[in-house]
Amino acid sequence: MMNPVLSLIVRSFVAIPVTVFTGFISFFFFDVNFLPSIALALAGGFFTHVVLGLFMSSSFLKKHGLTRKEYRYIQKNLADANKKIRRLNKSLFTIRDLNSVKQRIDILRITKKIQKMAAKEPKRFYQAEPFYFSHLDSVVELTEKYNFLISQPKKSLEINQSLIETRQTLNELTRVLEEDLYQVVSNDVDHLNFEIDVAKHTINKQKELKLPEENRWLKK
Repeated sequence: MMNPVLSLIVRSFVAIPVTVFTGFISFFFFDVNFLPSIALALAGGFFTHVVLGLFMSSSFLKKHGLTRKEYRYIQKNLADANKKIRRLNKSLFTIRDLNSVKQRIDILRITKKIQKMAAKEPKRFYQAEPFYFSHLDSVVELTEKYNFLISQPKKSLEINQSLIETRQTLNELTRVLEEDLYQVVSNDVDHLNFEIDVAKHTINKQKELKLPEENRWLKK
């Protein structure tokens, strides 16, 4: 995701000097009156700001191999996911159950990691579509249900049974989320394995080249 604050700072850093320079040139070198000079300066700064924004946006999309339509689609889904993750965070940390602390931390860690990676590199979103369109919804609903049941002052056998089943399902969902995370980084893993194979091949070649040389020294 493009950092909007950084983008604004960069554009302003360029646009402000352009504004000042345009006003200065208009007033002192072209004898334009003071107020029209200010208008020209502001227009020049605004134009620079807009053009630079479009250029930065286009460069960002080109770098990540996305169209504007795809980027808007991904941004919409990431914004929806942020709302769900906030709900998840609220549910997970209002549950008063020491037995499930580690599980809750793992769930939140994985969901935030997937979201952070997709926000930083939007194309990864497509590798995590099951997470965004199914698994995240399931884990939010289950944690909210679990939170509601465990907060009941009196628990019947039926409620206790539901709590056990919900915990088991959350355990299974945690493994599913781990698989989602693996899918998001799968290309990186494949690339790393390829680089390792290349490095091993290079090392073996170097060893093969050194062996005849070492044998010659041994004969001497």
